[in-house]
Amino acid sequence: MPQPPPPTGAPLTAGRRPAHPYDDDPGGPPTFRLRPIREEPPARPPLRGVAAVTCLVLGVGLLGGTAAGTWLTGDAEAGTGSAEAVFDDARGLWHTVPVDTLFPRAVRGDDAGPGGADRRWTRIAVAPPDERCRDAFDPLLAKALSPVGCSRLIRATYADETSSSVTTVGILFTEADAAGMRALRTRFAEEDLTSRTDLMPRPYAARGTVAAGFGDAQRASWTLEVFRTAPVVVYAVSGFADGRAVPAPQPAAEATEEGKTTAPAQAGLGHAAQGLAGRIGQRLRDRLPGAEPEETP
Repeated sequence: MPQPPPPTGAPLTAGRRPAHPYDDDPGGPPTFRLRPIREEPPARPPLRGVAAVTCLVLGVGLLGGTAAGTWLTGDAEAGTGSAEAVFDDARGLWHTVPVDTLFPRAVRGDDAGPGGADRRWTRIAVAPPDERCRDAFDPLLAKALSPVGCSRLIRATYADETSSSVTTVGILFTEADAAGMRALRTRFAEEDLTSRTDLMPRPYAARGTVAAGFGDAQRASWTLEVFRTAPVVVYAVSGFADGRAVPAPQPAAEATEEGKTTAPAQAGLGHAAQGLAGRIGQRLRDRLPGAEPEETP
């Protein structure tokens, strides 16, 4: 009688357990081969875990301290950033603002003349922008301004309604920061540098205009202001349109005093310099973002 072929699959063995003690086994108790339950002391957290928790707490504390520090100093830092932004924006106004905005074709000066008389000035020439400020100031004035540098200088010359007087107005955009401008402003005030006749700005004498003969010898009165909230110096210098020399020029602050009988005072040349510089300077201030009013140091 022929024998059946040998089995080809894995042998089936009744009563044997699965190889893994934790596999499901309906034939045995669920606690088969589990360790017996016994009383044990509470487990301590691993040292690595404690260190992690400690670092987390310290980290939160540091972040909180940093945030608090930011809240406490935020206003000051924001103010510094704003001042820097104003300076950066102001430094480029010479090419972002139209020339007719900075130097209008006509400037009206209500009560700007001697005795409160009204004045009106007409622009007759605009000088090309100068990035070196060459020949714009007397040598000692150039030296006094040198700490703040020269980023750009723009100038325009005006004549009064009768064309008897001419005035050059200049805007110097410096390379200085806020601290540099404050230092320069303080020095000019403390040393009274705006009243010295050896520290005067020079005029822009445009050919073919009534200011063609407006040279250094024709300067009669002048004024200069160092801004505190912008890298800017604004000045004006005035003289007679007929080319006459003025042997004793007088600063505008003196020539506009009541009762003065000097030639610059009686001709209103101090008022012209002061009036034009003030109005041109104000037009510039109006275009400074968030600028504060200028104050005397």
